[in-house]
Amino acid sequence: MIISGCCTCCPANLKPVLFAKIFSAYPFDFLHRFVLCTGMCFSIQALYQLYFDPDMEHKNVAQKWLTQAQASAQAWHFCWALLSPDKIPEVQFFGASTLHTKISRHWSDLAADQHESLRTQLLSHILQFSSGPKMVLTRLCVALASLALNVIPQAWSQPVADMVRAFQPHKPDPEDGSGAKASQDPHAHCLTLLELLTVLPEEFQSSRLAQARRGQLREALAGEWAVVCPLLRQLMQSQDSSSQVKEKVLQCLSSWVALDVPLGEIQELLQDCFTALSDPELFDAAVETIVNAISQPDCQRYINALLSLMPLVLGLYDQLKTAAQDGDMETSHGICRIAVALGETHSRVLLEQVDHWQEYLALVNMILFCTGIPGHYPVNETTSSLTLTFWYTLQDDILSFEEEKQSVYLQVYRPVYFQLVDVLLHKSHYPSQEEYASWSSDDKEQFRIYRWVWSYYSFSLIEIWRLTLIMYHTDNLSSMTNTNFTNMFSWLCRVDISDTLMYVYEMLGAELLSNLYERLGRLLMDPQQSAVWQDTEALLFGFQSIAETIDVNYSDVIPGLIGLIPRINISNILLADTVMYTIGSLAEWLADHPVMLGGILPMVLQGLAKPELSVSSVSTLKRICRECRYDLGPYAQEILTVSQDVLVKEVHKSSQCMWLMQGLGFLLSALPSEEILGRLHSLITPHIQQLDTLAQQELNATNKQSIIHIVGMLASLFTTLDINRQADCLEGAASSRLPAPQSTQNPVVVVLQQVFTLIQTILSKWLHDSEVVEAVCGVFDKSVRTLLHDFGPMVPQLGEMLGEIYSAFPQASALDLARQMVHIFAGEEHHISHIRSLTEVLTSTTLTIFQQGPRDHPDIAESFMDLHAQILKRKPDLYLSEQLDVKALFYCGILSLKFPETPTVKAASQFFTEFLSRCKDMPSFGDVLQRDGKLLTETVLQAVGGESPSSLTEHFSEVLLNLSRHCPALLSQWLKETLQTPGFPCAQVTAEQKHTFSQQLLREQTNKRRVKEIVKEFALLCRGLQGSGYSDY
Repeated sequence: MIISGCCTCCPANLKPVLFAKIFSAYPFDFLHRFVLCTGMCFSIQALYQLYFDPDMEHKNVAQKWLTQAQASAQAWHFCWALLSPDKIPEVQFFGASTLHTKISRHWSDLAADQHESLRTQLLSHILQFSSGPKMVLTRLCVALASLALNVIPQAWSQPVADMVRAFQPHKPDPEDGSGAKASQDPHAHCLTLLELLTVLPEEFQSSRLAQARRGQLREALAGEWAVVCPLLRQLMQSQDSSSQVKEKVLQCLSSWVALDVPLGEIQELLQDCFTALSDPELFDAAVETIVNAISQPDCQRYINALLSLMPLVLGLYDQLKTAAQDGDMETSHGICRIAVALGETHSRVLLEQVDHWQEYLALVNMILFCTGIPGHYPVNETTSSLTLTFWYTLQDDILSFEEEKQSVYLQVYRPVYFQLVDVLLHKSHYPSQEEYASWSSDDKEQFRIYRWVWSYYSFSLIEIWRLTLIMYHTDNLSSMTNTNFTNMFSWLCRVDISDTLMYVYEMLGAELLSNLYERLGRLLMDPQQSAVWQDTEALLFGFQSIAETIDVNYSDVIPGLIGLIPRINISNILLADTVMYTIGSLAEWLADHPVMLGGILPMVLQGLAKPELSVSSVSTLKRICRECRYDLGPYAQEILTVSQDVLVKEVHKSSQCMWLMQGLGFLLSALPSEEILGRLHSLITPHIQQLDTLAQQELNATNKQSIIHIVGMLASLFTTLDINRQADCLEGAASSRLPAPQSTQNPVVVVLQQVFTLIQTILSKWLHDSEVVEAVCGVFDKSVRTLLHDFGPMVPQLGEMLGEIYSAFPQASALDLARQMVHIFAGEEHHISHIRSLTEVLTSTTLTIFQQGPRDHPDIAESFMDLHAQILKRKPDLYLSEQLDVKALFYCGILSLKFPETPTVKAASQFFTEFLSRCKDMPSFGDVLQRDGKLLTETVLQAVGGESPSSLTEHFSEVLLNLSRHCPALLSQWLKETLQTPGFPCAQVTAEQKHTFSQQLLREQTNKRRVKEIVKEFALLCRGLQGSGYSDY
């Protein structure tokens, strides 16, 4: 589509393809040198390309050109031409947006004597567009709001009053044909005025302003509320106001309350908002306005106004119940938002109003109704999730009172929390099988998260119940056997109880948990009740959550629960899933009661064979193997047999196979040493045989994924198979143990040596595939991290292989594995020669990459810097070798600092941190620093000055700090020499600012935080952002 130009020679008559070439070849600043018409027409044609040209390349070129056009000085002029009535809305919108851009970002370009005429012209155009298009009108209003923020209060003392006067109805001028229609439409004028008043506070909130200027403007705008308030009240109460006007009034009020307008001054308007809730057309806007108004923290200063809102909110209870009964989710959602906003934001203030405790209790009960609103989340309702933070807030506020007040409040709110626990249990019930099957996968996932959120919250009630237990113990012990309190206690047991209350907890807990256990027992023994699997699942879900969070060794209920679990029919997958998770949550208890393992393990292994229970069954078996490993000897063969079967049959997805192998690693670690190797061979032989077969087959995607899967399983197994690991070691934690003398090699080392040739064969065929190489390196990396010094026998052959594969095809994973080997073995004399040889080969190959240009290999640059940082830290003597060119390494570090990728720059900064700390001890390092330190300083300053993303400034400050710390005199000289160059590191900073930066930097040699601040401020100066507000955030 092409718009006709203003004349035959106008560029608007050219073809779009030609325009794309022109836009690509010439920036706006060149094209505007023609007549003004040319600049405008080029902009119009660029807009057509942006909106209507299907070619994305043309769109991108047009977008870039238009951005340049908006930033140009000519934009002040051609934007008005783009707003002419004969232009299409898209062009007019760009004109209005350009005007806003110029006012908000280039205000200083405009002379002060032009401000008044610009304001008048803007108001005139806003009147002209009062009947639409809406998007143009709104943008013009935003532009005027931005203008107002630039001149208030000095040059425009009463902006709102002037705006109101400008939009007052007046008699049309017969001679003015263009504006007559707009002037005769008071409804459009009213909506336009409200739009203008709405965007004024919004523009203030979104603008980046200096702190002092923001305070000045806030005060000035607050003074304008005296004009806005009566206008809004008049429009809300007028019978002539349409629903459209009233909706706009509500939006306007919502915008102004964000300026901390006193609650007492909007009290009457809020009453009008509550009245508007009965109008379906105004309901959503009224809810938003009320919530915004009463959510302002400053409202707590106006207690009487808050109390006056309580009857209005409670008056919505009947409407809420009706909406819930009718399934009106939007209405119930909106009313719930209002109730929660009042109850949560002002919980403590309202609690303190003891004369009004009944009203606040009624509000709490109203919110409790919202929590238990009928239906399943998120399919039938979405309201209950809104109330979660309210219960946290109420709990915290009650517990923040002194003990005497706490006692009073707990007596009042204790029954509410009893009901809350029952409600949460009910809300966690699954729907019927048929209904659940009809849910989308997204709904199911949201419901799963919802259940766990409620579970987590329910257990956070521990502080409430901790004090409640004391009160019950002293007031009414007999009442604790009722069902509500049983449910309460099932949620209570989430966290440990303080030693001072342990007696009360133990005395009451046994009875209450027994009651919960009896409920489960009755369900399982009664055929009719057990048919309702949701009830059983909910109780198990409660038990599971308890066991996840407290030490259940003190409860005598758990043995009975363990005895009941095998009675559960796990044919229902959802119930079976919870059964598996419940068993897993009891893994620590089973470790202290291993006699119970025999009754529970068959159920877990049964679940392991079901793909639908993949995640729950595998994670449960892994937890049992980790926690109970030393008691699983009698069951080891059965576990290994079933696990091997499901692995061979590929019952589980790859990630679950990895978990399963980790669990089996724990299991094997605890077996007698003479049994480990044999059982390990039995476990992995089928997979090694498959790997051998794959190694002989052709290269394709299927074979590749199979190889990565098998190698990944071996890596997972070797992550946890550690015969030296102590029983209380955490998974994956590396101890600092020294190598223990052993008569036989570690089983993992034996296996790795046996399959080493096979691994070499795989690498020879897949060497150019980074994923396969990474997977193979992962096997050795996991093994060395787990075995530490026990991995020593593998060092010679692994080091040789790493050097060969990296020389043939460099990949970051090989460097990462080498770094791990340096970390463990660089300090051992009998391995140092192998480490040195490996380091020399890797360094030589990587230097070649840097000589050829490393930009396409940020991962290699990162890993190379990490490797040498580790060498500097663990064994700097390696650099005494003539094969390691320290000067070349220094240059590699400088090149790495120029990368835009954060990990690479971070690694380079760590390299220089270690390098600079060694300069005094290593003469060769000092020589390189003397010769090339200026280049390093210059590179860092260029990066800070704008050549690198601002997000990397923190890492560059690390380098500057270490230069200042280890060679302050040299840094002073380098800063002086580099910064005295005009325009370096950028044209925006003055010589005085550069001098100040140097002095501040040289004064700091230890304070890392202060250096970061200094470098950040200098980076902002270089980017022209100082004072823009970025430094305030």
